[in-house]
Amino acid sequence: MFRRFPTTLTIPRFSPIRPRVRVLARLRIAARAAFVVAAFGALSGTAFAQPSGATAVSGPQSDSQSAPQSGPQTGAAQPASGFAARQTVLDRRSAENDYRYAVAQHNCYSRFFVNHCLSNARDQWRAERADIRSKQLALDDEQRAQRARQRDEQAALQRAQDDAQAPQRAADEARSEQAYQQKQQQHALDEAQRTAEAPQRAANEQAYEAKQRQHVLDEAQRGPNAQQRVSSQAAYDQKQADFQRQLNDARAQGAQKEQEREERAAHYQQKQEDAAKHKADVEERQRQAAEKAQQKQQQQEQQQKAQQQQQQGQ
Repeated sequence: MFRRFPTTLTIPRFSPIRPRVRVLARLRIAARAAFVVAAFGALSGTAFAQPSGATAVSGPQSDSQSAPQSGPQTGAAQPASGFAARQTVLDRRSAENDYRYAVAQHNCYSRFFVNHCLSNARDQWRAERADIRSKQLALDDEQRAQRARQRDEQAALQRAQDDAQAPQRAADEARSEQAYQQKQQQHALDEAQRTAEAPQRAANEQAYEAKQRQHVLDEAQRGPNAQQRVSSQAAYDQKQADFQRQLNDARAQGAQKEQEREERAAHYQQKQEDAAKHKADVEERQRQAAEKAQQKQQQQEQQQKAQQQQQQGQ
């Protein structure tokens, strides 16, 4: 468990200090004490968040007990949790030292020899602060040494990995160099082939230019008949366009007539179905009328028989 200090400061009723100075001193001490209490609360929360295995006792005795562990004689890498726990102890000691100094300052203003009391409290605060500072410097040195060892170990692992991969890298570089040489040789062969084919390309270009010049001469010789050929081509194109339009119109008319025939056939079929349905309705009505007439006749005969029987009975 952690030792907790009182969070409230008692203000004595009587003081040898003048009222105005006493009020200012109370305000300054209260503000400083509130700040120290807030800092101590935050550090205490951080300390309680540490694992149960990393226990620490408040006060100079706990730091003196943990001092042998902070020495470099072990020669092994200390875990990061140990550094964090020791840093938490130092932070808590610093907060407690500031709080005790604030409380001592407050109590000194209720005594007769105020300056002497404040000087003693300041000396104690400075002594404790110097001890905490020395422990902090030692902890920082150990952390730097730990990080240096980790960097050295990482560098050694990297060197070992590089040494293990050296044959593979050499093989890869050899293959890359061989591929580069092959590409260079192929490029040289292509250049030589293009150089050998240069005269043939020049001859082909000269032949093409000669053909172009001959074509220009032929077009100039066919100049008088050019207008006639253009007009003939235009007339032929017009005939083809007219024929295509007539063909499209005929196809459209044929499709329209076919649609009309289909509509007429459908209309005729519908009329036939309507006529057959009407005929069936008429026959059904005739049958029903015949049945009703027969029933009526039978009823009349039955009535007549009943009347005859009644007359015979009288």
